[in-house]
Amino acid sequence: MTTVRPADAGSFTRPAATTERAAERRASRILSLDIVRGVVMVLMAIDHVRLYGGVPTGGDAAHFLTRWVTHFCAPCFVFFAGTGAFFQGRNLGDRSSLSRFLVTRGLFLVVLELTVIRFFWTFNLDFKSFTLAGVIWMLGWCMVLMAALVRMSAKTVGIIGMAVILLQSLIHPLANALPTLGWFWRLIFLGGTVRLGDSGYALEVLYTIIPWIGIMAAGYGFGLIMARDEAERDRLCLRIGLSATALYLVIAIIMIVASPSKEGAPAWMRLLNQNKYRDSQLFVGMTLGPAIALLPLANRARGLVANVFGVFGRVPLFYYVLHILFIHVATLITFRFTNVGAQSSWFASAPYAQVPAAARWSLPELYVVWAVVVALLYYPCRWLAGVKARGGPAWLSYF
Repeated sequence: MTTVRPADAGSFTRPAATTERAAERRASRILSLDIVRGVVMVLMAIDHVRLYGGVPTGGDAAHFLTRWVTHFCAPCFVFFAGTGAFFQGRNLGDRSSLSRFLVTRGLFLVVLELTVIRFFWTFNLDFKSFTLAGVIWMLGWCMVLMAALVRMSAKTVGIIGMAVILLQSLIHPLANALPTLGWFWRLIFLGGTVRLGDSGYALEVLYTIIPWIGIMAAGYGFGLIMARDEAERDRLCLRIGLSATALYLVIAIIMIVASPSKEGAPAWMRLLNQNKYRDSQLFVGMTLGPAIALLPLANRARGLVANVFGVFGRVPLFYYVLHILFIHVATLITFRFTNVGAQSSWFASAPYAQVPAAARWSLPELYVVWAVVVALLYYPCRWLAGVKARGGPAWLSYF
């Protein structure tokens, strides 16, 4: 487990710890991030089981909330990846080393998304028919861009990140002014299909670069908060988290009052049903605000549950790759034992699973499969976390 070293806010110097109490604070600081990351990874599995089981997102409150609770995953995953990069820089000791690490790890993630992860989603090698630019693709390219940003101070990077989040909607007039660069706008903000010339290959862009690079950069700047003394850190986390949540609530409520629903959706659903992928300022406030406010609670968490989440949080990429494989296999087994007989075509373009209505799972079935998959994932993740804690090979830092 990486150790946080106290240092000047704009420096990567690494003075030795002076007291056992300081060392305990540093350890708990990283533990709180591990726990939050672990919670995010476990929640993420709910949504991916939902996709393979063909469970719809709309309708009653239970189905809506099953989808909604997983909205916290991507923003927290990316934001705390930025915070992790901040502490990785402290551990490496200089910005040049951090830049090299971010470039190599970012490109590794992009290749991983387009090869291993894509195969685990679909269990086929027909790349021409479907290739997805998903969350790991986006995370990889954001890390490559962060390699340039981390040459600046953490405060400056954080300010740039917040500006990208708040001003992301300005991409629309730029895209309208330069329509010939449509493929570029789809990659960085609009999403959709990017065709690779006349080759017949196409990339389905689900996660774009903006606003996610802003979220990662803001997370990097947030490292300055996490590097402070425990009492001050907890106070600032509560203040930032609650303020972001309150601002989201005020703006979202005003919008709901000003624009009544024509479909008759309940107000609370409209309040929570924020756009995830683009023009998502309210989505960021809705998800990151509560997550940051809960960090002090995670900092004090102990016991079995905290340990389990901490294990997942120490090896998030390893968990992510394995959880897709485990869910896909568990889905096929479940369909076989329920005499449904799943067709491979249902998952040929996952995560857009095309499960027929008659074969779709109920919510209890979804949560049973999810619980089994998460339980099985604990053992390989605990093994790898143990290897890393004992100082395994350098390449393990990529996971």
